[in-house]
This record gives sequence, C-alpha cells and structure tokens, in this order.
Amino acid sequence: MIILKVKKQIKILVTEKLVIYWWVTFFIVTLDILFSGQVFSSDVERIRISKDNFSFILEKSERAFIPWGFNYDHDEKGRLIEDYWGNEWDKVEEDFQEMKELSANVVRIHLQLGKFMLSPEKPNKSALRQLKKVLILAKKLNLRLDITGLGCYLKQYVPDWYDKLGEKERWNVQAKFWEAIAKVCANNPVIFCYDLMNEPVVPVDKRESGNWLGGDFAGYYYVQFITLNQENRPRQEIARQWIRQLKTAIRKYDTRSFITVGMLPSSMKNNEFNSGFNPKEIGDELDIICVHIYPKSGELQKSMETLREYSVGKPIVIEEMFPLNCSINDLGKFIDDSKQFASGRIGFYWGKKPEEYNGSKEIADILTLDWLRLFEKKAKTFAKNEF
Repeated sequence: MIILKVKKQIKILVTEKLVIYWWVTFFIVTLDILFSGQVFSSDVERIRISKDNFSFILEKSERAFIPWGFNYDHDEKGRLIEDYWGNEWDKVEEDFQEMKELSANVVRIHLQLGKFMLSPEKPNKSALRQLKKVLILAKKLNLRLDITGLGCYLKQYVPDWYDKLGEKERWNVQAKFWEAIAKVCANNPVIFCYDLMNEPVVPVDKRESGNWLGGDFAGYYYVQFITLNQENRPRQEIARQWIRQLKTAIRKYDTRSFITVGMLPSSMKNNEFNSGFNPKEIGDELDIICVHIYPKSGELQKSMETLREYSVGKPIVIEEMFPLNCSINDLGKFIDDSKQFASGRIGFYWGKKPEEYNGSKEIADILTLDWLRLFEKKAKTFAKNEF
C-alpha cells in the first residue's frame, strides 16, 4: 500500500514537472520569437512606392504615407544612442513616445560601426539585441525606422583596426555590418529604409593613410570617405561598386526594405564640391533618393533647384533639414514649396519636449524650440490633407 502511494506521488510530481517544463519552454520560445524581430502585429503595414514612382503608400490599405519625422542622432546631452540604450532604456522609450506625440511617423537612428563590430568578422551581439528592442518599440508606437549605418561620428568610438584597413578590407567590414543589421531586421515592416552611410564621399585627390573622415561639426564627424585613392577610376563607378557590395549584403536577409544613401546637397556633377554620388549616375542602384538640405535665407529657390536636380524618377526624402542658415519662416516656406519634388521630410529631435526649451536664452535652444513648434504646426496640415 505504501509503495503504491509513493508511486502515485512520483507520478504526480513527474506530471507537474512536465507541465512546468512545457510552460517554461513555451515562454522561452515565445520570448525568442518576440525579440527575433520576425513576428509583427497586423496593424503595422509595409510601405511601398506608389505607381507614380513619386510617393509612398501603405501596402494593404493603399493609403498615402508621407514620411514626416526626426533624426534621433543624439540626446540632449550629446550622447549617441548606443551610449545609453543599455543602462537607460527608459530614456529611449520616453524619447520615442515624445516623437510620436509630436506627430512623427519616421525616426532616423544612426548606428556606429565601432559599437556593432568587435572585429572585422565579429558583430556585437549585445548591440544587436538592443536594436531588436528598438524594432519592438517602433512597432508598438507604429513608427517607421530609417536605419543609418556605418557611423564614425565620434573618433573615440572608431576602432584602431578599422582605420588601418585598406579599401577592399574596409568595404568587407561594412558589408559584414549590414549583413548583421539586415539579419535582425529582415523584412520587418517597421523598417522604412536602410541608409548605407551618412554623407559618403568619393575623394578627387589621394588622401593620407587612415584619413577616412571629413571635417567635424561640433565635434561630430558626419562625412566619411569610402576610398582614399581614386586611382584613375571614375568617381561614380567607385560609388556604384560600393553601393552594390553593401546592397548584396543586405539582400541576403532582407529582400523588401528600401535601400538608400544620405546624400549631400553638393552631389551633382556640376558642383565643384560634389561628393561623387551623383543621383543621375547612381540613382538606379537605390530604391529611394535621400538628400540633406539646410536652406539659406534669400536662396530658397536654389534649394528648390537642388531638389529638381535630384528628381531621377524615384521618391525623394529630405532626410535632414533645420533652420541653421535661415529663419523659421523660411524653413516653413521651404517645406511647403518642396511638395512639388519631395515625398517626405525628416528634421531633428534631441531628447527634449518643446516646453523644456521655454525660457532658455541659448540660441541653440531657441532655434530648436522654433523648429519643434513648426514641426507640430506642419504635421497638423499634413495630417489633414495627406495622411
């Protein structure tokens, strides 16, 4: 009798353990799927290019989608996202929520190569896990992401081994970077686009070994050279080969998301400071055209002419704009007038809501407050007529 009772208890314990094991396994698998970036809510529609090759629409509903958002390149303390998204994730969540409340539908994040590549062959798994969390956050808020990569914005974050590489080896590392990013983001509908690099340049003259970066802007190095020596090769052909290699890396895992390059406004061939990324010559390699324009007072028509020159039969997104060289009224006019050429516009957000700038005497704060107020005002117009 005692033996039968013991056997019965053992059977109950085994059954309970099996049930617990099943639920634990189910929980782990569910979390793994959730954080893999491969399961998406049905309310996030993929964006595609409309039949006119000028604008964007949501794939299922076919409603117009007008990219209207922010560059989230650093926070109010000047920190890059990788500096705080590990220990201060609530800060990232708060900032994304604020951008959403300001009526943004696109957020451009800037990923640093040195934070994502531990060696020429080894991606940083910790950074990739944080990127997965950004995807989930964007999905939750119904925001789209413009993922800009290969950043070397702060010299202290650029690995010594990376700067010592030659052109071929450097491009291979860049391809590894994009393979790792695309594997995490593969065909996720929150991805608006992959921007291969912010403001790349093909130099005319030979540059010194290791001198891959352009001049700094307030301590940040936003311009980067993709080669140090043209070696009698056509500049546009160098740009084209570079784009193709990185595109191939992305398309191994993501076959649908848009691919682009964040181009300087001086990319046209007739500009003496042109970057070598002439959209008329390399535009066929890209899905959409992204250009950075900071209008100048008294020269708004010149900005319109720049947009006209970038019109190569593909949607144009003004990926950067801010009243650096013009009044807030001029920027407002630029935004309105740009509708004839551009299908999307992205400005800047640096971790503070408009009311947090109130009362500040700092010129940068006054400009930013004016900009955020304009953003909200224009968003209401877009929401009424186009979204």
